[in-house]
Amino acid sequence: IFFLQVEVLDAKTREQLCFLDKVCCFCSYTEGKSLRDDEILQNLPVGTTATMYFKDLGPQLGWTMVFLAEYIGPLLSYLLFYFRIPYFYSNRYALSSSPHPVVTLACVCHTFHYTKRLIETIFVHRFSHGTMPLRTIVKNCAYYWGFSAWLAYYINHPLYTPPSYGELQVNYALILFVMCEMGNFSIHLTLNKLRGDGPKGRRFPMPNKNPFTWLFFFVSCPNYTYEVGAWVSFSIMTQCLPVAFYTLLGFIQMTIWAKGKHRAYIREFKDYPSLRVAIIPLIL
Repeated sequence: IFFLQVEVLDAKTREQLCFLDKVCCFCSYTEGKSLRDDEILQNLPVGTTATMYFKDLGPQLGWTMVFLAEYIGPLLSYLLFYFRIPYFYSNRYALSSSPHPVVTLACVCHTFHYTKRLIETIFVHRFSHGTMPLRTIVKNCAYYWGFSAWLAYYINHPLYTPPSYGELQVNYALILFVMCEMGNFSIHLTLNKLRGDGPKGRRFPMPNKNPFTWLFFFVSCPNYTYEVGAWVSFSIMTQCLPVAFYTLLGFIQMTIWAKGKHRAYIREFKDYPSLRVAIIPLIL
């Protein structure tokens, strides 16, 4: 037991914000790192003098509100184009409907996808007490809302042409879409039960009797695998280039997230299955 001197500096200006002298603590040395909300000074392995940096991230929102804001926009913006609200297209097409059944089917699938996300955000996902800076939320909302409007504009356009292989292409894509949505939901339920054990009982996710969870045998983040699969099937269903481009961007981002999660699992669990990769079975 010894006394610790704690200095708190502004992370940007390095200006001293606070200095605490003679803080009683059990301590040893470690290199700097970001601190979690639940960490306490007594358990931090630092020297006799600890320097901490405070960074003001500005206005924040909780994760539940973040996801609700991100998902409600795409849901509503797509419907505006589907019903062809005036000024989106030529006036003679205002409030008209497309003669192609695939356009209505695409609207149903898109609406289902984001409705599912909203329901999961409220009833399934478990969030920590972490928050997101308001400026980041604005950027994320612009991404989701903007791309949704872009996709909807072309899919619901009066000059839109159906897929090359007609109903066969649409039906097979629909089957794949439904399976991926069910798989994604199954993985989220599995993760929900896993997190219910709390931080002291942490363990990595494992497959169960639900066949959709068997993807855990091969990848660390099957929820991303199913999410990418859903958007690939939506791209095939609509045969729309903007949808394919959005799917590619989503795949790149989800691959980054999945690789980060995969590395974290390997670091935390010594017995983590060696067969698993991040997102694409046996490949990536």
